[in-house]
Amino acid sequence: MLYEVRTYQLKNGGVPAYLQAIGDEGIAIQQRHLGHLVAYFHSEIGPLNEIVHIWGYASLDDRQARRAALAADPQWQAFLPKIRDLIVSGNNKIMRAAAFSPVGGTSNDKP
Repeated sequence: MLYEVRTYQLKNGGVPAYLQAIGDEGIAIQQRHLGHLVAYFHSEIGPLNEIVHIWGYASLDDRQARRAALAADPQWQAFLPKIRDLIVSGNNKIMRAAAFSPVGGTSNDKP
């Protein structure tokens, strides 16, 4: 299993509005297409105004197909303006869990 770790730096004070929009509408659209949500965080100490969400995928091809389906969804396209102006920058990583990891370290952990 692969994990996509998406990190967004938000405008100062933007976390509450971002989380409200995602919680009210965005996460349901994302989960419908992306599937396996591992975690969704916001910073408390360290870099402030930061959001991190982690999604699990069977493969890079699985991720590509799911992200394409999300991008093509008219509901997602209509939703994006609600959060777009809150985001200052983004970073994306693809990670693979070590065999001994408590999350994703076994072949039984499927999206």
